[in-house]
Amino acid sequence: QVQLVESGGGSMQAGGSLRLSCAASGFGYTNSRYCMGWIRQAPGKEREGVAAFASDGSTTYADSVKGRFTISKDNAKNTLYLQMNSLKPEDTAMYYCAANFAGGGYCYTPPSAYEYNYWGRGTQVTVSS
Repeated sequence: QVQLVESGGGSMQAGGSLRLSCAASGFGYTNSRYCMGWIRQAPGKEREGVAAFASDGSTTYADSVKGRFTISKDNAKNTLYLQMNSLKPEDTAMYYCAANFAGGGYCYTPPSAYEYNYWGRGTQVTVSS
């Protein structure tokens, strides 16, 4: 049973930085090809794919976060990260970690907001001006 648990959210002033973590468990040999991503949703807005990390190490980003956010994965810890710098009020949202094991390790460009079969519960990020 794959489980994803996010942490690291909080409140920050514009221009600041936060690092989100997603601890993954329940992976097995059959899950060696995957796409893992960060997706966010603000109240009243559409879900947005923010960044994605494929099992071959390739990454993809939404235009809205390119140059400010960095997605990475520590395979030893089975943890996905999202380093968020130069935060803006429009980055305020619930951030979800998700994983897809059925796509052969392919991540969509731009990152998908829906094509995942496992989801975490989310962590709130609030950026004030």
